[in-house]
Amino acid sequence: MRVLSADWVLPVEGAPIENGAVAIEDGRIAAVGTIDDLGAGDHFAEAAIVPGIVNAHSHLEYAVYAGFGDGLSFAPWLATHIERKARIDRPEMEAIARLGAAQCLASGITTVGDAAFTGASAHACAELGLRAIVYLEVFGRDPAEAMRQFEEKTAYVTPAVSDRVRIGVSPHAPYTCSTEVYAACLALEVPVMTHFNESQDELDWLIAGEGPMKPVEALLVDPDGQSGIRRLAAAGLLDPRIVAAHCVKVDSEEIGMLARHDVAVVHCPRSNGLLGCGVAPLAELRDAGLRVGIGTDGVSSVPSHDAFEELRTAISAARARSERADALSPTEALELATLGGARALGLEADIGSLVPGKRADLAILALSGSPYLPWEDPAAAVVYGGAAERVLATLVDGEARYERGGFEWHELIDAAAAARGGMLALPAATATSQP
Repeated sequence: MRVLSADWVLPVEGAPIENGAVAIEDGRIAAVGTIDDLGAGDHFAEAAIVPGIVNAHSHLEYAVYAGFGDGLSFAPWLATHIERKARIDRPEMEAIARLGAAQCLASGITTVGDAAFTGASAHACAELGLRAIVYLEVFGRDPAEAMRQFEEKTAYVTPAVSDRVRIGVSPHAPYTCSTEVYAACLALEVPVMTHFNESQDELDWLIAGEGPMKPVEALLVDPDGQSGIRRLAAAGLLDPRIVAAHCVKVDSEEIGMLARHDVAVVHCPRSNGLLGCGVAPLAELRDAGLRVGIGTDGVSSVPSHDAFEELRTAISAARARSERADALSPTEALELATLGGARALGLEADIGSLVPGKRADLAILALSGSPYLPWEDPAAAVVYGGAAERVLATLVDGEARYERGGFEWHELIDAAAAARGGMLALPAATATSQP
């Protein structure tokens, strides 16, 4: 048995524990208590131990896409990424995904719900020890073709599958996948992730066949006068297995539809803000009883995988939208990023909080030198004072997968940078048939 201790332990399910300790045995949490109860073991002064962050919506294969199309509205931004992604192959995608997985671990993230264009992130997560559900993306109108895509990608990722790395399917979005494709994906009986109501551009196309998406209409499904949420609800295809990223442009009726069918939602505030899509109605989603987690989305739309930046943005966006300083507290934000994300992904029995019997997925965060010491509110110190560079260690199944100063990943970083260079240097390619 190994014991870790710090100034504070934040179990999430339970009050913060001053001078707290966590005992780990066989990859699981054996006990949580005070240093007096469990001993000091390996002690981290001026630090806090928190559950591993659950990044409930990511695109690790896009970890070096930063800045591509910045300042463009959603549809032309998407077209830029389609074009540049067509310039690289699977080995480059693997190199990029390894960097994305490493960046997550360095930010205290222990689990990702990753929407994967190729499936390269499954191999990256298996190699670096990051827990993951990797949702293999499929596209198109024809369900048989979508299932062919899924089968081909499944064959590629199967060697990486384990208890830690699981596979799901991602019908990309209602504007790129027909109702029949969604039905085929749900028939697979695996976890499902999609993108719902992310932007006004999306709705302009689906409802009226107009707007900035029209130049790429060959890649899109035909508009039918309603949002994707309404379309799938009418078809009886909203389901508790679905994890829906974004949900920015949703009205009260659509929130009700999601809630009645227990669809989980992942809030991605930095991505939604930087793409000019808006601010998701987080308070309304939570008040409706939806399972809500937080995700960084891809570095295609945000600057980093820094989970703490995402939490601070979630708080500021919620408070600005409601014009209330109590709209979202640091304690609530931390829960969304841990237990909330675990619930959204259906993993709350094993991860998301520091509770005996759960997997020993946790992060140790140093607050020394920050303006939040001496301690007042440990959750506020972690959320407002936290940053990737303050993460001392990240453990998955009780095993250190990142330690500050011990994991530098030089070759990994160089390989990913070379892949980015390939996207920037090669002549423009014709857009592929898939976003």
